[in-house]
Amino acid sequence: MRIDKYLWCVRLAKTRSLAAEWVKKGKVQLNDAPVKVSKTVKTGDKITQQRANARFQYKILDLLDRRVGAPLVKDYLLETTPEEELERFKQHQAAQRGFRMHGDGRASKKDRRALEDFMENWGEEDDD
Repeated sequence: MRIDKYLWCVRLAKTRSLAAEWVKKGKVQLNDAPVKVSKTVKTGDKITQQRANARFQYKILDLLDRRVGAPLVKDYLLETTPEEELERFKQHQAAQRGFRMHGDGRASKKDRRALEDFMENWGEEDDD
């Protein structure tokens, strides 16, 4: 089975094209070596995935022929990520939440106009 298809089947990637993109960019390694998208995986191989500032590690327990539900992933993939890497990823997520609250979305037109007005008047001083 190709590595991009395996990443998609065990739900490490939302889409197969996203999995292929990660492999092409070098964010996924197989047995600590860079791979191409067409690389075939086998039972016992070790997958390393770079996400943000942490390196997640997985061991392939078994191969599968189709995408499985989340509860069944544990039968095919074992996470072997060290605790310090998980902690590093949690710290990164917490830092990202500080920039904008989850669910706030984009600034509205009213917010944008208020910001533009503020920026235009920011350097001006009152002479009154």
